[in-house]
Amino acid sequence: MPNLPDYNYRGARAMVLLHDRYLREFADVWREAKQAGLRLPQVEDPDYQSLDHLLRHVLRAARGYMTWMCEVLSLPDPQIRSTPDTDQIEAELDAYLDHVLEEWRTPLADVPEQRFEETYNSRWGTLYSIDAMMEHAVMHPIRHTFQLKELMTKQTN
Repeated sequence: MPNLPDYNYRGARAMVLLHDRYLREFADVWREAKQAGLRLPQVEDPDYQSLDHLLRHVLRAARGYMTWMCEVLSLPDPQIRSTPDTDQIEAELDAYLDHVLEEWRTPLADVPEQRFEETYNSRWGTLYSIDAMMEHAVMHPIRHTFQLKELMTKQTN
């Protein structure tokens, strides 16, 4: 378990730890899918062009959730590097994953609990509280992990 500072709002601390766990799990399952030669279904969504595109999508989202939260809360930029392009994403996976998760650990630690209930428009136009965005960030890799596991099961049958 990562070492985190004390948080004013322990619910946020829990979400940071869960995000770390499930983003790492997604990366492990993504590697299994890549090794198995998993074929993604043909859809119009550009994030599903390939497993590398999907990996970039999930990591870019992890970066985006935290940068958005810091932006709307008027906190300093968390300094999360841009997500590597699809042609580099696999080679840089471990280093980038560690970087994103490290930069997730402290930006929200001093935010008072009541600020997590304030709502803002997300970059895609949906109204979210900070607490709800954190839950969304935790669920995002879980959903894609489930998807990859299900597709691998179907592909091997």
